[in-house]
Amino acid sequence: MRWYYTGTISSLGVGKKMKGSDNYLKLVYWSDEDQCYVGRSPGLFFGGVHGENELVVFKELVKVIDDWVETYEKEGKKLPPPTANKSYSGKFNLRVGEELHERLALESVKLSESLNTYVVKALKKELGLSA
Repeated sequence: MRWYYTGTISSLGVGKKMKGSDNYLKLVYWSDEDQCYVGRSPGLFFGGVHGENELVVFKELVKVIDDWVETYEKEGKKLPPPTANKSYSGKFNLRVGEELHERLALESVKLSESLNTYVVKALKKELGLSA
């Protein structure tokens, strides 16, 4: 499965009014399982948009997100927190269990690295990013 992060299309236009969908992350990716492109907006709704054309899936996803935002507003419901343009601190807590924690700590000592450095390198390697 290949994932693509997409920002907002409407943010490319100067002077355009921000749409409700601009606040929510849009993911469009190829699904080997479904043999088509899938568009999702995690944190806003479950399910997604499917299709053979990546751009068509993206455009349909934007429409679906706008519909969700409109529905929330019409029903007076509080919208979920925005997921687009989110900044990340570079820190998060991870519960790995005692056995894995011990194994990671021992492996990091063998390499004379801090546990943090060792785990960051392992995560980057798993994601195919340069370590």
